[in-house]
Amino acid sequence: MGKLDKIKPFIVMDIVKKANQYSDTIHFEIGEPDLQPSPKVWEATETAVKNKLNHYTESLGLYELREKISQFYKKKYGVDISPERIALTVGTSGAFLVAYTILLETNNRLALTDPGYPCYKNFAYILDIEPVLIPIDKSTNYQLTVEKLSKYENIKAVQISSPSNPTGNIYKKENLEELINYCDKNDIYFISDEIYHGLVYGEKEHTALEFSDRAIVINGFSKYFCMPGFRLGWIILPEKFIRKAEIILQNVFISPPTLSQYGALEAFDYTHLKKITQTYKERRDFLYSELSKIFDVDAKPEGAFYIWANISKYSNNSFEFAEKLLDEIQVAVTPGIDFGNNNTEKYIRFSYTKSIEHMKEGIERIKNFLL
Repeated sequence: MGKLDKIKPFIVMDIVKKANQYSDTIHFEIGEPDLQPSPKVWEATETAVKNKLNHYTESLGLYELREKISQFYKKKYGVDISPERIALTVGTSGAFLVAYTILLETNNRLALTDPGYPCYKNFAYILDIEPVLIPIDKSTNYQLTVEKLSKYENIKAVQISSPSNPTGNIYKKENLEELINYCDKNDIYFISDEIYHGLVYGEKEHTALEFSDRAIVINGFSKYFCMPGFRLGWIILPEKFIRKAEIILQNVFISPPTLSQYGALEAFDYTHLKKITQTYKERRDFLYSELSKIFDVDAKPEGAFYIWANISKYSNNSFEFAEKLLDEIQVAVTPGIDFGNNNTEKYIRFSYTKSIEHMKEGIERIKNFLL
């Protein structure tokens, strides 16, 4: 079997394509914010267009934007991160490519959670890295733990996400610190996907950089900052890896999108961002309350914008169940099998990235269909 034969489709994108064929689809499938970024972002982007800023930036990205990201870490987490350690990337996908290429050699083992974001393992397959899927469930609030990780041998790197996709759980400070310390002591690279930071509805989220300068942190502008189509992410690396990252970026991407970078200079509008978080909290509260009446929800989301719902009282085939909802009542959800193999046929993922009014219609359709 060739390496590309191991790569499965990103099912949610296939569902989006099919859902768009119906004029009245209710969308719970894709994790794409429907809210707009700060008006200042659009103003800055328009100014860049008017000034015809159509040149390549340096491969690591605009230094001014890297400074803004550095200031963000100081303000939000109280950690000092030099702009020199930050590289801008084409979405967080570009950051994963950089991280895996720098840290891992052919056949090295990368520990991932199951369920978890599917593109991690597919990037591993592209690079001839071996993904090791570690089952997690409600017994640890869908967190990887040292106890679980220590059962696997020859792990070279660990990738987690917090808040996570698909469950929306947040890694507790004590567990996160314990995991990072274990990795540091055992010469294992710790990669933290923090793309949903800011979209947190209660307990504070922690960056891995609070506990180790050796940690690799990935984030971006698509979710909290509501800029998915700008395709702009970032990676924070130990200083010794920055030149390697720069060489990869020079060759693979040349530079990040220029207009997106100028727009992102104004993304750190904290008054606007506070409203974004509040809106998603209200949506979380509504959808969690409604779905809990229909499905078993064993993980109340603490962040991100997803709910992981157990459908086993209705079906044990999440793909067929999702297809039925779309074909028969035009409600689009993501089947659990998109996120791994660990009981995922019993789950579907709902995204609350649409208005409460939109979601109300979807809930009514599901109730009439199932109950």
